Amino acid sequence: AAVVVSFVAAGLILVSGRRPNLREAWTLLASFSMFGLVASMVPSALDGEILVTNLGTIVPGIDFVLRADPLGVLFASLASLLWIVTSFYSIGYMRGLDEHNQTRYFASFAVSVAAAVGIAFSGNLLTIFVFYEVLSVATYPLVAHDETPEARAAGRKYLAYTFFGGGVLVLAGTTLVYWLTGTVDFTPGGITALANADPTAATLAFMLLAVGFGVKAGLMPLHQWLPEAMVAPTPVSGLLHAVAVVKSGVFGIARVVLDVFGPDTLASLGPDRFGDLGIALPLAAVAAITLTVASIIALRKDHLKRRLAYSTISQLSYIVLGLALLEGDALIGGLLHIPAHAFMKLTLFFCAGIIHVDTHTDHVSEMAGIGRRLPLTMLAFGVAAAGMAGI
Repeated sequence: AAVVVSFVAAGLILVSGRRPNLREAWTLLASFSMFGLVASMVPSALDGEILVTNLGTIVPGIDFVLRADPLGVLFASLASLLWIVTSFYSIGYMRGLDEHNQTRYFASFAVSVAAAVGIAFSGNLLTIFVFYEVLSVATYPLVAHDETPEARAAGRKYLAYTFFGGGVLVLAGTTLVYWLTGTVDFTPGGITALANADPTAATLAFMLLAVGFGVKAGLMPLHQWLPEAMVAPTPVSGLLHAVAVVKSGVFGIARVVLDVFGPDTLASLGPDRFGDLGIALPLAAVAAITLTVASIIALRKDHLKRRLAYSTISQLSYIVLGLALLEGDALIGGLLHIPAHAFMKLTLFFCAGIIHVDTHTDHVSEMAGIGRRLPLTMLAFGVAAAGMAGI
């Protein structure tokens, strides 16, 4: 129900295109309904009870399973709660700029959030792959919304990166895991059979999955689509950075580390070459390089949304680094940063959108005196920036 409600809303939004108030009422009703449904699962997750819905077989031996475990409920709660906030903001933003194709915009947004919640509740690698591809398709019209040559080019680059990551690498890694173990179900602590599988094949499977999900997580050098996508409307930037897209990439890496391979299996693969972290060490190294380089690049960007985009690339790598260290406090810290970053970064993008609507400028060098003109907006921006810096 939590997934379906948003898909239904997308259909209702499309048929209500000529009646803006009704169309946006469907958006708000769906967002509140989704959050209510997800929130109803929180007590079960806290009690250790895992709710499961099996929707039948996708391919022989693999079912289409939705599973509300604590990690999934965390991500779904975040996405559904922030959809409510983003819906109100989107209505004001799109009307304030008198944007074209608002019906397509709100329908695509609803499908994107449905796919994000589907990713959160996926019970195995193939189910998460299906929702991963739905998310890529649904967010393309949002990235290319302006329909300018720049927006269309950004949309094509976004599809090329995400289909290569999700459509090719994640599916290849999923196939290899199934060939090695006979299952792709998420299992707390990892699939036991992988610990006894051929080390070379298991290492290859991990690399395929980590790189595939790493595309959406913005790991360098697979990050190029993310700054380009900032040509999209500001609420879409918030969706990409805080609510759904990049978080789904980090969430996929978390599933691979915790519920497919497990920390113990990863540490046991390649200890002679990579030390105590095993094959997680290269992932940790890429994350460490990305968080440093992206922060330096962010400081050089005059375009505010591009600066925030590189900040996102950096912050996501903190999460990946925490996961790749395979240690209790690091894992908890990494997962805690998923909601922390979402709230802070969404606030920053919303402030950037207000600045754009009010002043029609996106460049920091043209914002002298902006604090006097928009004091409440810049107060919120300052608080969120201080939170992002860990103050």
